[in-house]
Amino acid sequence: MTADRVPLDGAALRADVLGPVWRRLDVIAETRSTNADLLARAEHDDIDGAVLIAEHQTAGRGRRGRSWSGVPHAQVIMSVGVDVSGVPTRAWGWLPLMTGVAVIDTVAALGVEAALKWPNDVLAGDDKLAGILAEVAPGQQAVVIGVGLNVSLAADEVPLDGVASLTKLGVTRPDRHRIVADLLRALGDRLAAWRANAGADSALHRDYRAQSATFGQRVRAILPGDQEIVGTAVDVDDEGRLLVDTAGKAVTISAGDIVHLRPQA
Repeated sequence: MTADRVPLDGAALRADVLGPVWRRLDVIAETRSTNADLLARAEHDDIDGAVLIAEHQTAGRGRRGRSWSGVPHAQVIMSVGVDVSGVPTRAWGWLPLMTGVAVIDTVAALGVEAALKWPNDVLAGDDKLAGILAEVAPGQQAVVIGVGLNVSLAADEVPLDGVASLTKLGVTRPDRHRIVADLLRALGDRLAAWRANAGADSALHRDYRAQSATFGQRVRAILPGDQEIVGTAVDVDDEGRLLVDTAGKAVTISAGDIVHLRPQA
């Protein structure tokens, strides 16, 4: 085991992060999907403030049902449960966006420049550094937010091009304990403001806009039902939906895959 792949210490993390926002934290060796585990727990237990971290994930789930596997101790693979009962449903779409901002806050402290691709990806240049997936829990007003952040993945451990990691971006021996703790603190602060405001506050709007890699880009939006819209991404609205200008007509996109198109020659 390399120096940057030390197992996480659950007891030490609990001592660092448990409090008003995060009330339970578990670190497990392996699972198919931390999101699926928390969603299953929600069927019989209150998951608000629950944090589940896996050292290895074998069947993680991305958007549109895509699956992926992790590398043991080389990533932060974490899902959290968030009570959304006090916030209107229309504002829930901000949860993956604010999680992306919290990831940016966390990696910026390590000297890493990153940006946000609406709605779920954190990019370093054109490469994916982190992915986010938010899912509504059954049986209660709660949302599970999953984060997969690449920490020490090497090029020969990744089957696809276009994947970044903190070590590939120049972070020497990244401390996953510190990364987890900082990310949970950053996300906890954003959640507190979101709840107090019953939606995105002005600071979240400002920070998301400043960190967006999508705004100003010509994009192809692949919508449910395999419909496509091509235009220029200009902003997000008060519900976190993407606004795309298509030849002077504004289109609002609440869900879909976004492809950044190369500038036309």
